[in-house]
Amino acid sequence: MFMGEYAHMIDVKGRVILPADFRRDLGDTFILTRGLEPCLYLYSQEVWEQVTQKLLALPVLRTEARAVARFLFSGARRIECDKQGRVLIPAGLRSHAGIVPRQDVVLAGAGNHIEVWNGSQWLTYKNDTTPHLADLASAVADCVSN
Repeated sequence: MFMGEYAHMIDVKGRVILPADFRRDLGDTFILTRGLEPCLYLYSQEVWEQVTQKLLALPVLRTEARAVARFLFSGARRIECDKQGRVLIPAGLRSHAGIVPRQDVVLAGAGNHIEVWNGSQWLTYKNDTTPHLADLASAVADCVSN
């Protein structure tokens, strides 16, 4: 399970250090794709295969299902760490998340995956979401109980 929040600076080549805890749990090769918010999702190969099965099981005749599958699959890249524990984030994915070289990037554990955010967008997201957490928790509880 991925937990914690880590801030690092992305270098001019688009590389960022992955915390050792995250590297250990991700394995040697992992998947990076666009997130549903302005962020990136980083999955272990094992969890990505589970996500893939769920996406492929969606009804192909539903426009929404095709759109979500297309969005996640077309943005997906197989990634590895270099010897210094850094990953190269491709330019198109950096653009989606608003990640700019020489700026802060936040890697946030999100249970079965890691989210990679532009540092200032992460702070804005947290500040905008925190006051509404009770309402969000209530909505999620209703979904789980149904």
